Amino acid sequence: MTNAKIIGTGSYLPEKVITNSDLEKLVDTTNEWIVERTGIEERHVAAENQLTSDLALEASLEAIKSSGINKNNIDAIIVATTTPDRTFPSTATILQNKLGISDSCFAFDIQAVCGGFVYALTVANSFIKSGQIKTALIIGAETNSRIVDWKDRNTCVLFGDGAGAIVLQATEEDNGIIRCELHSDGQYGHLLNTTGGVSLNQQAGYIYMEGKEIFKLATNKMAESAIKNLEKCGLTAADVSLLIPHQANKRIIDATARKLNLTDDKVIITIQKQANTSAATIPLALDYATKNNRIKKNDIILLEALGGGLVWGSIIIKW
Repeated sequence: MTNAKIIGTGSYLPEKVITNSDLEKLVDTTNEWIVERTGIEERHVAAENQLTSDLALEASLEAIKSSGINKNNIDAIIVATTTPDRTFPSTATILQNKLGISDSCFAFDIQAVCGGFVYALTVANSFIKSGQIKTALIIGAETNSRIVDWKDRNTCVLFGDGAGAIVLQATEEDNGIIRCELHSDGQYGHLLNTTGGVSLNQQAGYIYMEGKEIFKLATNKMAESAIKNLEKCGLTAADVSLLIPHQANKRIIDATARKLNLTDDKVIITIQKQANTSAATIPLALDYATKNNRIKKNDIILLEALGGGLVWGSIIIKW
């Protein structure tokens, strides 16, 4: 049976860093308050001339190099983003051109906000398992700083920019993606959204979030998805070697880990230095885990995320 295996990872964070102390000069907040409530210490912000596709390009080049493949063997490029370069064309096709890959490859975007990478990886897995493609480049990339209201202390402290990428390839080994679990429920859309939209008011708008409600939903929905996914694979949380969750808030990560009875050493946390990079958080954290030798062959890896929509889901991988 054909499986889909991650054979390379890459990441990129813009050079500019905004610390909590920097934010103290912009809004009524303190470093202590931000760290206590979110776990965030600093965030990276794209330069004026940097686009989402530029961040995606750097992460992609690193992932391709890590995988050892020829870029022209990539059959599909999927970019998960809620901050595209343009309304159209897709950021994925812009990236395809920047990578110098011809029409031997198809490319498109997925918009599922913070759940985008989980959705994109699920789609790529389906393409590979069905035999339509052999190799996919999947990227989560965001320039959240472009839709953050830097006068809103409730949201400006939370978000950062960055990109993470993986190369997924068909294999006949029993390693790879075991199962994907996706969910959505539009009745919660008003809790996390933007104030703008092409059809709504022809503006990008700013991020709006009702934090307390999202906190409760995130901890419950992600844990439920993970437990259900594990059960359907004949696994339990005790089988999980490493949890790589969406990095939205350290308290959410901690609460979810407790629901799964996972100790701190089994959880990857990168939020303190990166903040919430939306669709980029999981591939960034995955690249961090591989570079720091936190993952071994045959480890069971659990990915989980929740984003505006609401959308949420989890993926189980045998490394």
